[in-house]
Amino acid sequence: MALEKNTIVATALRLLDEGGLDKLTLRRLAGELGVQAPALYWHFRSKQELLDAMAAQMVSEQPARPVFTDPARWREWVADRARGDRAMLNSRRDGARLAAGTRPSPELFALVERAVAALESAGFTAEDAMLGLSSVSGYVAGFVLEEQADRARDDAEGPPDEEELARAYPRLMAALERIGDPQGDRAFEGGLALILDGLERRLASRGSSGVPGPAE
Repeated sequence: MALEKNTIVATALRLLDEGGLDKLTLRRLAGELGVQAPALYWHFRSKQELLDAMAAQMVSEQPARPVFTDPARWREWVADRARGDRAMLNSRRDGARLAAGTRPSPELFALVERAVAALESAGFTAEDAMLGLSSVSGYVAGFVLEEQADRARDDAEGPPDEEELARAYPRLMAALERIGDPQGDRAFEGGLALILDGLERRLASRGSSGVPGPAE
């Protein structure tokens, strides 16, 4: 049976879930497929091309992004996109590292173009829209990177003594008591809200009325 590109990508993603990005080698992938490593180069000129295809497949497996329909609800739309991106990156082991190490595709540029146009229709300048989207994207990527690193970390020593930590770092522990797990949903939503608050203040400072315009 001829080796097909989608079979290679699917197998590579399975190996990623099993062993993580560090253990994903072309030699191991070729062995799993029952071929020699040079056979993979008929389909991918480099490991980078394979990683790009894996990231694209990871994105394509997720539900469609929320559609922008109401400029007045831009904040909810951006937040829903962020939650979807977090879920997408967490759908695969080391998903955040995989996405961070791949090159932007034409599809991504088109997606960002439409997103900037959507926020322009809500009253943002193109510059502020791009800065806001980049800030949210970077926040999501960093948050998931910490989530996934935390899951992979060896906790053989057991959890720290919380009473001792509270005596040594009272402000830190009081804050953590309110926000919960730093890699949890409440912390994610809190950090996201801070970015959105900043965008909202920037929009208000420009005296925008949120006049409808082009939308995604």
